Amino acid sequence: MKQRTLQSSFTLQGIGLHTGQNIVVTFNPAPVDHGYKIRRVDLEDQPVIEALAEHVVHTQRGTVLGKGNVMVSTIEHGFAALYALGIDNCLIDVNASEFPILDGSAIEYVREIRKAGVAEQEKDKDFYIVRNKMEVTDPETGSKLTLLPDDAFCINSFIEFDSQYIPNQSASMDTVTDFEKEIASCRTFVFVREIEQLRRAGLIKGGNLDNAIVIYEKKLSQKELDEIADELGVPHHNADELGYLNHRKLLFPNEPARHKLLDIIGDMSLIGKPIKGRLIAHKPGHKINNQLARLIRKDIKLNEVQPPIYDLKSEPVMDNNRIRELLPHRYPFLMVDKVIQMTDTYIVGVKNITTNEPYFTGHFPQEPVMPGVLQVEAMAQTGGLLVLAKLDEPERYSTYFLKIDNVKFRHKVVPGDTILFRVELTSEMRRGIATMRGLAFIGDKVVSEADFTAQIIKNK
Repeated sequence: MKQRTLQSSFTLQGIGLHTGQNIVVTFNPAPVDHGYKIRRVDLEDQPVIEALAEHVVHTQRGTVLGKGNVMVSTIEHGFAALYALGIDNCLIDVNASEFPILDGSAIEYVREIRKAGVAEQEKDKDFYIVRNKMEVTDPETGSKLTLLPDDAFCINSFIEFDSQYIPNQSASMDTVTDFEKEIASCRTFVFVREIEQLRRAGLIKGGNLDNAIVIYEKKLSQKELDEIADELGVPHHNADELGYLNHRKLLFPNEPARHKLLDIIGDMSLIGKPIKGRLIAHKPGHKINNQLARLIRKDIKLNEVQPPIYDLKSEPVMDNNRIRELLPHRYPFLMVDKVIQMTDTYIVGVKNITTNEPYFTGHFPQEPVMPGVLQVEAMAQTGGLLVLAKLDEPERYSTYFLKIDNVKFRHKVVPGDTILFRVELTSEMRRGIATMRGLAFIGDKVVSEADFTAQIIKNK
């Protein structure tokens, strides 16, 4: 799958939930590997904030990104729409310290993305593939998020509140294609008993019955309820009548749980990559969502490239016969057994290390270890398959080293190991010159790596 951006810009205008200001936000196309970035166009020098989990500075009633003294809040609904609709790169201009709340959901963002259109870009998407269980907990709130391996990004969310209206609810999303129809239109919610506390904290100045579900489930005096209604600028309500105060009925019986799921997507977008994994969320909230996103970001930083997935049951992209057609190497110097993945820019080759490898006779008889230079050679052969496969009559060409840089050997390779070589072009091929980066994996570990330049020459 290729990276995607918007075909054209779009603009939305509305009130800010917390500031009460009239806000304009514009979503613009962006180049490959740009990710999500927010530009404060109302400030001098128009500072830009990268939308990444480590830049979240507050999580009270919304996710707040910050850089120095510059902050932008309530970004989760817009980012949930971008993420669910497969947009990888976007520059967002906003003229205030938050995004407009609109109707309290993500549906208007979704509609505008559809109108603007989606443009496919030239570079592959880089997924974060969940390989092992990851979990974060908050003993104070009883919240727990568990991330497990899965073939797609899916979520099971469970919420609990001390309320007769939403004591226990759940919501699920089996694929992000469900987002537009099942999740995007679900609104944020607030309890009447929380409103006065939030107002004293300087929040929800722009809150009203049109941009949030308001739940009145613990009886107040008529005077107290009238004062809150006056602060929000909404009609008075009979204090004896408990329930939902909104003009619009609930879209779904579990709309609050679905909105919490929407928030999870927006907060997970801050890892900077689309996820392949299942998230099970018990009592989710922006704080614990960000804790998990930060944990994923830490894993991304520690691992330059995730290990390729090797499914023994899958048919190879190239078997040994096809490899022999492309490469001139033969026993004992053919170092690639098969190819399991290949795109326009990268390739994954497999080498099974057996005890019968001829170099083990002298390297070393009592403790056989695969020579590092042969690991680099195997990377080069894998890269050669990538570039030769693009040529007409590839059997008439050979690849030769011109330069090898940044070689590192991290672990021994011994009989019984299976090495996966992931080799990626680092620039476009020009005049038969290919620059590549190679990584060798055994399981989840990088055992060796190198940058190299090769030349493709026609055989005489």
